[in-house]
Amino acid sequence: MMMVDAQIHVWSRNRPDRRWPQGRGQYSHGPALSAEEVLRVMDETGVARAVLVPPSWIGDDNSDSLAAARRYPDRFAVMGRFDPAAPDARVRITRWLNEPGMRGMRFTLHRPPWRTWLADGTLDWFWSAAEAARIPLMILVPGQLAAAGAIAERHPRLRVILDHLARPSGTTDDAAFADLDQLLALARHPNVAVKVTSLPSYSTEAYPFPGLHRHIRRVHDAFGARRMLWGTDYSRLPVPYEDAIRLFTEALDFLSADDREWIMGRATAEWIGWSL
Repeated sequence: MMMVDAQIHVWSRNRPDRRWPQGRGQYSHGPALSAEEVLRVMDETGVARAVLVPPSWIGDDNSDSLAAARRYPDRFAVMGRFDPAAPDARVRITRWLNEPGMRGMRFTLHRPPWRTWLADGTLDWFWSAAEAARIPLMILVPGQLAAAGAIAERHPRLRVILDHLARPSGTTDDAAFADLDQLLALARHPNVAVKVTSLPSYSTEAYPFPGLHRHIRRVHDAFGARRMLWGTDYSRLPVPYEDAIRLFTEALDFLSADDREWIMGRATAEWIGWSL
């Protein structure tokens, strides 16, 4: 079974020649995290690959992640950040996947200034363009699932991957899953998948995180293993990396061996077009 972590951030320090956008530093998971540090953790736990997602606090800067993918093309791929309001956005989107290592785009739509984009028209042109260019999207949309579902319905060839089960930041245990029914309703769209990433962050329990099991089972029942992408969001993971692995490889007894193969890596590879 090849394990592929569907979300890890790498980033450089905030420095004079590459300053982070004002006000974003409050969301940082730390001063910096290098690709080599991530590889050490992956190698220790048998994780073969990871999808690098540039973090929001450094702005729309994909350079650290793309550089890592160039250095280690067999280990890393990138879901890059994209500014749809940039003057050259409509041109850039047509050649987005030409960048070595780039597999798609990722949007964090749960905080200003991005939170209004689903409703204010900023992204109206974008969905059709991304669909035409066959660009997979990872989007973080807690509290905006109805809008995400409408986009998936209007654009059936657009691959939409919902980050962290669309759980709201800062919530834990059953409170974190209060609106899970809204997420499960989106399983009717075959072009929607879910990232089962960072789930220990939504639990106050230690491994094997028993309170998470029934919620994950409901997700599995609705979406199936082929639309569940395992990952850790390593830089904010509150438990050892191997515990986030064991949750799916050992603790969830309702998963078959085939389920685990899909969830732990094959689904990510299929959904972002990264051949195993």
